[in-house]
Amino acid sequence: MDNILEIRGLSKTFRAGFWLRKVRALRDVSLTVRENEIYGFLGPNGAGKTTTIKTILGLIFPDSGKITIMGKDYRDISTRRYIGYAPEQPYFYEYLTAYEFMKFYGSLFSIPSSELKRRIPMLLDMVGLGGKESLQLRKFSKGMLQRIGLAQALINDPKFLILDEPMSGLDPIGRREIRDLILALKKSGKTVFFSTHILSDVEMICDKVAIIIEGEIRKEASLSELLSIDYNEVEVVFKGGNKSIKDDLKKIGLLMKDIDDTCYMLVSKSDISKTVDVIRLGGGDILSIIPKRRTLEDIFIKEINC
Repeated sequence: MDNILEIRGLSKTFRAGFWLRKVRALRDVSLTVRENEIYGFLGPNGAGKTTTIKTILGLIFPDSGKITIMGKDYRDISTRRYIGYAPEQPYFYEYLTAYEFMKFYGSLFSIPSSELKRRIPMLLDMVGLGGKESLQLRKFSKGMLQRIGLAQALINDPKFLILDEPMSGLDPIGRREIRDLILALKKSGKTVFFSTHILSDVEMICDKVAIIIEGEIRKEASLSELLSIDYNEVEVVFKGGNKSIKDDLKKIGLLMKDIDDTCYMLVSKSDISKTVDVIRLGGGDILSIIPKRRTLEDIFIKEINC
């Protein structure tokens, strides 16, 4: 499997404010996106996600570092033919209809009119805008603009799709539809690189993840590696028992909830046997013992607080 995108040692500094103070936006960023991957680029607002994407696309230039797209230098204009891009906050000429808008972007790639007549309705239907060809963009909701922004990113049938916060402005149903679309694009052989701070979406569809904090890549690994089955804590759920049982258990672990005589507590892996003994001796009934595995949210919050 070939690498679609390679970034090595990418750094970028801006000057901001009245005194033109230097702001380090990217610090030695390195990452690799392989062919036919769904790659999640995670970070809080202001972490450097959009700056990285704009640098990949040649919209801004780095102070240092190397970027290759499908083995070619990112400044090679021929690479643009294989890339589709949807910005986080698309702004379009509002008096164009959806069809006119798509036709304009198709013309930038010199796609024949006959092919556009076939491709545009198919793409609009794919992103949930079927039947809206004649509607002006000024009548679109924010979510609809997000969808047509994604449709235009697909007009040239790209091999590599770059999406900046593609779920922004969408309701839960819309987010699910976009997730399903991204999975379908992968199945068709495309590579998708998208930035987001919606962790649940990443856990559902991504093959690989990078976490960027304050312009630095803190972690880059496959999702399965990040969410390994290793665990250090377990959740013990029990019911009943004598009056002293909870006091005894508080000396071992953290009592999280007590609902209708059903108790939930968190204990370390090494204290499982001790906890079970206390519950049984106290007359309680153990309902479940569940390993508490790491979530992407756990990892993300830990990296932010480092």
